Amino acid sequence: MTKTLGLIGSGMIGGGLARLAVAAGLDVVLSNSRGPRTLAGLVAELGGHARAATPEEAARAGDLVVATVPLKAYDRLPAAALAGKVVIDTMNYYPDRDGRIAELDAGGPTSSALVQRHLADSRVVKAFNSIDFRRLFVSARPSGAPDRSALPSPVTTRPPRRGWRSCWTSSGTTRWTSARSPTAGAVSRAPRSPRCGPAPRSRPTAAGRLPRSFRSWPRRSGPDLGRR
Repeated sequence: MTKTLGLIGSGMIGGGLARLAVAAGLDVVLSNSRGPRTLAGLVAELGGHARAATPEEAARAGDLVVATVPLKAYDRLPAAALAGKVVIDTMNYYPDRDGRIAELDAGGPTSSALVQRHLADSRVVKAFNSIDFRRLFVSARPSGAPDRSALPSPVTTRPPRRGWRSCWTSSGTTRWTSARSPTAGAVSRAPRSPRCGPAPRSRPTAAGRLPRSFRSWPRRSGPDLGRR
C-alpha cells in the first residue's frame, strides 16, 4: 500500500496533489529544481506529513512518484533513483512555453514514450495531464462517493440554465428538467429519479478551500497551463 508520495516538481499540479495526499493521510516528499529551501512555505502549510528534498531523495523515498516538471526537463529525471518505481507522468508538450522537441514535432514517439525510454527501468503511467489544477483540487472525492460535479452525460444535449434542475437517474445518467414542470424540456429518455437537485458544480473537498495561491493564479484556457 502506498504510504509516501514523492513529487518531482511542486508547482500548481504538484502542490495540488501534495495537498490531496496529505488530506488522505499520506506522507509527501516534495522537490523541485530550485532546491528544498524554496519549498519551506508549502511544507509549513502541509504540516508534519510533508518534507522537502532533492529530486533524487524524493524519488527514492516515494512508494509512488509523480513527475510533474516541464516536459523539456524529462531527461533530467533521476532514472537510477526511479528504477523499479511506478512513475505518474503529468507532463504535456507546450512548445511555446518549453521550446521545441524535434522528435515530437516529427510525429514520432509520444511524450510519454520519451519519458518511458528515459526511465527504462520504471513503469510510467500517464495521469493528471488533462485536468487543470483547480479542478484537480476541488473535484476530488473520497473513494466510493458519488461524483455530482461531473459534466452531464453524453445523452444530455441541452446545457443547464437558470430555472432548470438536474436529476440523476438509476442508470447514472443526468437529465435536465424545468423547475416549473417535471417533464418539460426533458432530454434523456431514462426514467425519472427522485434524486433531483441544483445543477452540479465543483465544491471544495474536505481538504478545504482552494489555497490562496490557486485562487490568485490567472485563468487560462486549455488543460493545465499553469506552472509546475
